[in-house]
Amino acid sequence: MAVTIKPSDLRYKYRRDKQALDLPRFVGKPDNRTFDRDNLYQVLNMFEVVMDELGSQSGIVLEEMEEILVRNLPSFLQTREEVFDFLFHVMKEKLADSAKR
Repeated sequence: MAVTIKPSDLRYKYRRDKQALDLPRFVGKPDNRTFDRDNLYQVLNMFEVVMDELGSQSGIVLEEMEEILVRNLPSFLQTREEVFDFLFHVMKEKLADSAKR
């Protein structure tokens, strides 16, 4: 599906760490590199991969996922893989709940 998210699609502002652009992008599991939840480029990449996995291009899904990242992501989740699993499972559950209604 190849979802593309632009910085203007996000509600919150994130640090633009240009050095992080040299790091390999997250493409899926396994990936034990540290996830920087304050870095715009890592956040955009993570959201794109999660939305691809969910099969969604919905702006509402993106807004919900960003709120989860900012407000509910436990600080003990450090790796890209852990963050991906958390966001994917929470969003999958939310989508299933909304489909039941």
